[in-house]
Amino acid sequence: MDDPSHFCATNLLHTQEKMRRYAPGGFHPVRLGDKFKDGRYTVYHKLGWGGFSTVWLVGDAELNVWVALKITTASSPKPSKELEVFQYLRQKGAAHHLALLLDSFIHKGPNGSHQCLVFELLGPSVDTVVADYSTSGDRLAASTILRIARQLLQALASMHAEGYAHGDISGSNVVFTAHKLAQSSLESIFDVIGAPKPEDLIRCDGEQLSPGLPEQLVEKAGWDDWIDEDDEDIRVIDLGEAFAQGAEPVHLSEPGGLQVPEGIFTGRFDYRLDLWRAGCTIYTTVMGSRPFQFLSEIDVLVAQMIHFVEELPPEWKPKWEQLKEKAGRKWDQIPDSMPPRSKLEDRFERKAREACLKPLLPIMQGLLRFRPSDRISAAAALRLL
Repeated sequence: MDDPSHFCATNLLHTQEKMRRYAPGGFHPVRLGDKFKDGRYTVYHKLGWGGFSTVWLVGDAELNVWVALKITTASSPKPSKELEVFQYLRQKGAAHHLALLLDSFIHKGPNGSHQCLVFELLGPSVDTVVADYSTSGDRLAASTILRIARQLLQALASMHAEGYAHGDISGSNVVFTAHKLAQSSLESIFDVIGAPKPEDLIRCDGEQLSPGLPEQLVEKAGWDDWIDEDDEDIRVIDLGEAFAQGAEPVHLSEPGGLQVPEGIFTGRFDYRLDLWRAGCTIYTTVMGSRPFQFLSEIDVLVAQMIHFVEELPPEWKPKWEQLKEKAGRKWDQIPDSMPPRSKLEDRFERKAREACLKPLLPIMQGLLRFRPSDRISAAAALRLL
């Protein structure tokens, strides 16, 4: 009964998490007002969801603050890798600008046992805020761009120094703090993120829902009236793809436009993929969009990368020829040699006119090198700010 056609029509069936994920081993069904950990945490809104978790705005009755409750799928490892990495980095004093983990526990539900992580309440993602500005033809303040770059690089420098990679850096996993909201009234929070508008989940045949399905659908918070980005810091979230240096996974989930070139050309990667992805994220804050667009065609993605900062390494050119041949495109418009100015330089000088932003150009140039061995470290990038 996970096909949307089995339920009475509602747009939320198509815009929120998929109902098929509410099954044994999957998501835990949550209803507004549900309580967790012996009544300590009460659910008031949905903040979002991902491939392996849902995230909820909850009130902490013990600390009397608003926090975020992340509930992983029942099939996820327990303790979760994310919990283990957070705990390790915190123990080593290397959790700079990572989301503050406040509590963890296991919750048993109809779909199994779920690892629950309680974090400080955080605001919208950098991608969300940048998109809002771009819609109106505007851009983040220069001081905010610099703060995001500095704190992101600090987070990566501390993680890398302790032998860990984040593995999934993007503007979606860099979010603003919400110190003001965490202490405010529920009414004030709803003024910013919107009040929840739950809709009952009802079967078309009138039969009762199975215990593993949610009784209601809740649209995630919109952050439509968020205006605090100039006053808040950033946090790096979601360590679900994190890995120890030397223990790289065989595969990582990479959004198309954020694929690292070494993965395309060598099939291998290490912690330095974080550096490429950090360069892409910083670029997005300045330009209002990602540097590379991806529509399922690898050769088109690579064509955008060539001369963005530098020429394609000679040892990768045979693979490039194979990609072009497979796609049936010659890409004759790409010069054989590096133009006097890179694509990045041209775009940066048109968009970033403030003198205070100028250090970001050599930082992005250093982070967005093709070969991982040629990229500057996060610590070296920090020294350029």
